[in-house]
Amino acid sequence: MDFFLILLSIHFFFCFLHPFATAQNITLVSSLTANGSNSSWVSPSGDFAFGFRSIKTNGYLLAIWFDKIPEKTIVWSAKVDALAEEGSKVQFTTDGKFMLLDPSGKQIWPCNLSKGGAAYATMLDSGNFVVAKTSGAILWQSFDEPTVTIQGVLMSLVGASTPIEKVYTHNKFRNG
Repeated sequence: MDFFLILLSIHFFFCFLHPFATAQNITLVSSLTANGSNSSWVSPSGDFAFGFRSIKTNGYLLAIWFDKIPEKTIVWSAKVDALAEEGSKVQFTTDGKFMLLDPSGKQIWPCNLSKGGAAYATMLDSGNFVVAKTSGAILWQSFDEPTVTIQGVLMSLVGASTPIEKVYTHNKFRNG
């Protein structure tokens, strides 16, 4: 019986208290650039990816999407006033800031890390992108900033043949 309780406790710790035990950590000074290669950071299972999705010519969305399906359905996006231009960069700086910069280096989206001390980021199998301290304490997570970007649902509202660039404007999808 005691052995069972020990196993159950270990399982509980790894599944619930330490949710990114198997996730690949994104270290300080890491970055992704918006370009034709659609570079991304992928969850351990490969189900989700965080990075830039091309929405239209020279227009990229910093987003999380289902990576294993052909449609690459977007499930979250950074709240920005306009699409990021080619050459924009999401950067995790040496001082623990996580931000989106345009090609000239101007910040266009800050990840609000009010507590400071960020040590790494990671894309989880749950679809949550987190920035955390060395201890594992979460400083910021995409789940705390939900956005209405489930493309499949939205496309059914505007008609399956409508291209995404016609319905996406200023971090909003419009009907028609």
